[in-house]
Amino acid sequence: MLTEREKMLSGLPYDSRDGELIKLRKKAREICGRYQSQYSQGHLQHVLQLMAAFGSQCYLEPGIQLDYGCHIHIGDRFYANFNCIFLDSAPIRIGNDVLLGPGVQLITSSHPLQPSSRLSGEQSCLPINIGNNVWIGANAVILPGVCIEDNAVVAAGAVVTQDVSAGTLVAGVPAIMKKALIS
Repeated sequence: MLTEREKMLSGLPYDSRDGELIKLRKKAREICGRYQSQYSQGHLQHVLQLMAAFGSQCYLEPGIQLDYGCHIHIGDRFYANFNCIFLDSAPIRIGNDVLLGPGVQLITSSHPLQPSSRLSGEQSCLPINIGNNVWIGANAVILPGVCIEDNAVVAAGAVVTQDVSAGTLVAGVPAIMKKALIS
């Protein structure tokens, strides 16, 4: 029989109130909280060490919130501005040279539409993949299952519900392609 964490990572519905999952979330919140309240390079290193992988020259401004941290993979030269949120129930994979504006939310988890299922604590999740040289503007929200390809730009305030093609600008709620970008 699969554990709730194994169900979560395989994309099956899972119980978010499971003890192991609560313990992992609590650890991530405590480490992020220390970085927020006592901003230092040492506390940043603790946040980065929660992650499955992180490249060189990664920097996260204070206010970062991770659901678990251990399902996040980040490439080189990554920057996250203030108050970004990573709900990493499923893997979040981020390429090289990616910039996140303040308040960006990467959300892999979702709740069911049926009230009885929500009351049971059931959740589901899908991974988020972000390519190389991507810029995501302030307060953009990236929803479960989205893939943002290389050299794309997500405008500030966009809610991304579908994949974003390489070299395009998307904006709006829900986000739609506004134009192809010339490199």
